[in-house]
Amino acid sequence: MTGQGWEGMDHRGWRDHEEVRRRLDAGADPERWGVGGSRPLHRAAAFGSPETVAELARRVADVDALEGDTTALWEALVYRRTENARALAAAGADLGWVGFGGWTPARLGLAGPEPDLFPRAAGEPGLTEAEQAVADEGRRLTAALGGCYLDGLGLACVAGIDAEEAIRRLAAAPADPELMEELIEDFLDFDMDESLRYVGVTTVPGGCVVTQPWGYAPQRTVVMRLLSEGTHAYGLYANPKSGNQGCVFRDGVCEGSDLHPGGGPDVDGSREEVLFAYVHGGNAVSYSLAHAGLRPTDARAVTGPPDHWVRLPERDHWAG
Repeated sequence: MTGQGWEGMDHRGWRDHEEVRRRLDAGADPERWGVGGSRPLHRAAAFGSPETVAELARRVADVDALEGDTTALWEALVYRRTENARALAAAGADLGWVGFGGWTPARLGLAGPEPDLFPRAAGEPGLTEAEQAVADEGRRLTAALGGCYLDGLGLACVAGIDAEEAIRRLAAAPADPELMEELIEDFLDFDMDESLRYVGVTTVPGGCVVTQPWGYAPQRTVVMRLLSEGTHAYGLYANPKSGNQGCVFRDGVCEGSDLHPGGGPDVDGSREEVLFAYVHGGNAVSYSLAHAGLRPTDARAVTGPPDHWVRLPERDHWAG
């Protein structure tokens, strides 16, 4: 029970303008939803329709009221709900509110999927050359990947080495083609310990990608340590149970684990980190590739077929 007249409302309900208006007319609180300071306008900004956003914006005392550390307009931007961001701007939301990393909605929107989302005020600075390059590459990479995302996918994105060098570092052997056909057809027919030993390796501009569409093998400790010697690598496991998990290795040393690639900007992020997280928000694969500086021109390195299917040697790949 959420209380405040919003009982039973889930994220899909915020798209139903008539239902939201009915609840408001019946006494639902436009300022409160659930517990912990949650606000209906923020929920609608992230999950609802522009009509619902406009309805709530008319009824709240302050369209820029904060939930946690953000305004509803910031939520709409981060969730890539550009139609909701327009509705909030039309309702008077502050485009100059200073959010994470010193970014305002007006400037951050320039790096998003619709750079002309908001009208530019006279004298308002645009993106710097470096910021524009991050935004442009994010759009290019997103288009090249075509929205590819697979539950259970494992990746190691490695800078500066090609597929052949990655295979050498891993001491991997060529996989049997007939076995790979069977494994790709239905990996659940195989023992998990056995299926985890097979990975694809592909050279891409900037480095290489080690992929496993059915498991987490590429981002295990030993694999990442070997691959990142003298360079850096970003590992991803799209865990079907708990969400995307990331790790960073540099020169064989883990610099970060239990990360959340594609999860959006962090309140404590630097200006550069907030921009990067926004540009790749909601896309863990593009985030991981771009973090390692890889620039694939299509999704093949991720979804296959790879340049090489190989079998990893038998060892404890979680050893520290």
